[in-house]
Amino acid sequence: MDAHSRGRADDIDPADQWVLNPHTGNYELRLDHSTGESGGTSGGAGASRTATAEESGRRAGSRTGTREDVPVTKRHEVPGQRSRRSAQGTRGASAEPPAAGRRKRKPRKTRKKKALLWTGGVMAFVVVGTSLGAYLLYEKLNGNIDAIDVGDAGSKSVVTDGPMNILVIGTDKRTGKGNEGYGDKGSTGHADTNILFHVSEDRTNATAMSIPRDLVTEIPECETKKQDGTSAAIPGAASARFNTSLGQNGRDPGCTMRTVENITGVKPDHFMMVDFNAVKELTTAVGGVKVCMAKPIDDPKSHLKLPQGESTVQGEKALALLRTRDSFGNRSDLDRIKVQQQFLGSMIREMKSSDTLTNPKKLYKLADAATDALTVDTAIGDAKKLTTLAQEIAKVDTANITFVTMPVKDNPAEPKPVTVVVDETKAEPLFAMLRSDTSLTEVKRKEKAAKSKQAALLKGPKAAPADVRVDVLNGGDLPGAAGSTVTWLQNEQGVLKSTNKANAPEKIKKTTLEYAPNQADQARALAEMMGLPATAMKQGTTDAEGLEAMVLTLGGDFRGAGQLITGPAKAPEGVDQARADKAVCAK
Repeated sequence: MDAHSRGRADDIDPADQWVLNPHTGNYELRLDHSTGESGGTSGGAGASRTATAEESGRRAGSRTGTREDVPVTKRHEVPGQRSRRSAQGTRGASAEPPAAGRRKRKPRKTRKKKALLWTGGVMAFVVVGTSLGAYLLYEKLNGNIDAIDVGDAGSKSVVTDGPMNILVIGTDKRTGKGNEGYGDKGSTGHADTNILFHVSEDRTNATAMSIPRDLVTEIPECETKKQDGTSAAIPGAASARFNTSLGQNGRDPGCTMRTVENITGVKPDHFMMVDFNAVKELTTAVGGVKVCMAKPIDDPKSHLKLPQGESTVQGEKALALLRTRDSFGNRSDLDRIKVQQQFLGSMIREMKSSDTLTNPKKLYKLADAATDALTVDTAIGDAKKLTTLAQEIAKVDTANITFVTMPVKDNPAEPKPVTVVVDETKAEPLFAMLRSDTSLTEVKRKEKAAKSKQAALLKGPKAAPADVRVDVLNGGDLPGAAGSTVTWLQNEQGVLKSTNKANAPEKIKKTTLEYAPNQADQARALAEMMGLPATAMKQGTTDAEGLEAMVLTLGGDFRGAGQLITGPAKAPEGVDQARADKAVCAK
């Protein structure tokens, strides 16, 4: 796709082959440099070419002639868009070229234009190349992308109808010139920087949750695919650092995806992975990222030197900023995560305010750098699929992206803690919010709606736990869920009159609680304990008699005993949040 293959002069940059289509607000590939239109033809003798049958039918006309250096099968068009040329009959080599210097009509500011800006913002947000929207149309960029088969660890669909979850992984593999001073020597690439990017079902908001690399957790057994097509089962680990879910013992990104699901109950649909070199290349491609320091930085280990206040970093300096952990806070990985989140937010704002998305040359360099560094799962392993995914993510407004870090606490098993474990008290409500698709950025509106429904549900007296009588059935996917729930209800909640009724007659997607009108006080008490939504409550029409019990059927939304079925209306106290559209100085 370079300029030479199109018979152009050496000084033509590949990016200069893009032109803006005023009808759509999108950039399209210009195959003919003698016109200002995408999909145009050269008017000079010997410069016309034979259109394919498909093109002829589409344009209701034909052109004749040859152009040996441009095979007719190499025409590229933006998917889903028609050529700008209308049917105008036959045009041959004698057709007059358009007047020199003709001004293009200024495109209107449409919702699609806003989507294009945000598409670039999404890519900036993950720094390591999440999506590139309509700009991944070069075959060269398509060839840059590496893909890994993760089996059933992710989704087979590019885009899901409901919420989408994308796991972004930055590895410590030291590829690229000048990266010898970072990461573990000889590392195959561990999960060094990890962000679970949750996009809401209605595409109005997104939550980016960072997962500490030093989190000690259970890594489940996982199956990996070898290059020869065979599979290998990698043993799990009962207590290991999260970053070893990748690279250690041959684990692939699918193992990291399974580990995230095991911790949070949220299944990632896709993964996107890069190494150190991506940060350097991407920040250079966008011309640098503005950052703000609350104090001067002089780190001898990373060789990072930055003045107090605002400055711009790119390349080696940008990587040093994201890797240093001795210059901020208490010198922990948790404080480094905060700096990374601030950097990513700044990069989003830089992309939106600069001319990167309207400058074809800059855009090409950015796309080339991102895709060259990108590894994804096979479900999104080509440019067209990434474009589809990007267009879906592009619906999210940057003001509604919230950065948050998984709540953790010092590892109690270590005399002098150097690792952390999940803080269940704070983390479980946050995980429940992700599972139930509750926004962190629209809390006021959703909190009001949730409170009104929950208030109506819980309004009225509640029975004492000892007076709650309930039969529990398992209609979900977790084996032994009914038994474990009864154990939790009896031992942790004091609901001694709960009974394990084993499996339900059939599986259901959502948990339900069936109760009689005269059991409403018991139902309110149980709903509060388990975080049941109003939609789960199924009140009958006749009163219960004698010792008749309510019926709780656990559905596919049940994640485990003690875990709330639906998330709270707002994040728990003590969970730090940061908005992508707000500038913050690193401390």
